[in-house]
Amino acid sequence: MELYQLKTFVAIAKEGNLTRAAERVFTSAPAASAQLKALEDELGVRLFERTPRGMSPTAAGRRLLEEAERTLASAMRMQSAADQLRGAAQGVVRFGTVVDPVALRLGSVLVTLAQQHPQVTLQLKQGLSYETLAAVQRGELDCAYVLSDAERLEGFELRRLGVVDLAVGLPLAVAQAHPELTLDQLTELTWVGTPPSCILRAHLEKLFAAAGRDYRQGITADGESAIRSMVASGMGAGLMRLDQAEQGERQGELAIWNGWRSHTWLCWVAPAGGQRSAAVEAVRGAVFDAWA
Repeated sequence: MELYQLKTFVAIAKEGNLTRAAERVFTSAPAASAQLKALEDELGVRLFERTPRGMSPTAAGRRLLEEAERTLASAMRMQSAADQLRGAAQGVVRFGTVVDPVALRLGSVLVTLAQQHPQVTLQLKQGLSYETLAAVQRGELDCAYVLSDAERLEGFELRRLGVVDLAVGLPLAVAQAHPELTLDQLTELTWVGTPPSCILRAHLEKLFAAAGRDYRQGITADGESAIRSMVASGMGAGLMRLDQAEQGERQGELAIWNGWRSHTWLCWVAPAGGQRSAAVEAVRGAVFDAWA
């Protein structure tokens, strides 16, 4: 009898559904079914009845469910005690984020932590890149995702995780009225910008500099997530992630101006030097695994 079989047994009893139970224990439905059958064969009793509404514990299943839960709780206590003896990773890590969770692969990071470091939890705080960097420097955050053009930053460990392509999105009415829009005409449009503490602002200023002009702040989005919706509503042109612009274009919300492209980098940062906690090291490893 294996602990993972007991975990599957308990998950099926809680969910009443094999597929959902398999997701709960991070396996496939066929694997969960095989684990249940192996456990029933070893115990010599039937644990569940299959009904139109799902899987319902038998009388034997209900009786043994209590024993399974006690066994798992005891095993968890033993693991926790062992973790403390060897100084395993545990605690809350204050983690700064930018953009959306899918782009950051946060789901993969959380799954890895749950499997390998169950006593580590993340306290997420979303913000603009420069503000987030300052919060890490001040010790208000333990580590963070940021968008940055830098290859290295004084006082930080910086790891580039992936390229983030950037594009200009236009309101549909503007794109239809000016199908051959030039750079000069582009910079004369109303723009949805971002605060100076956002990396997109630096790229927007470079775009205007290419036309020999200075960007003058007008309509301002409080973060990149708001730019797409503001462009789609016709408030002005905006610089955004290419994947967001392409999604908006596919959905008929906006049009991409094809006369310009740029890119920045999604990076993981933490204070350089010093003794990091085991919990922060665990998060670092989970992030790097997700982006390997």
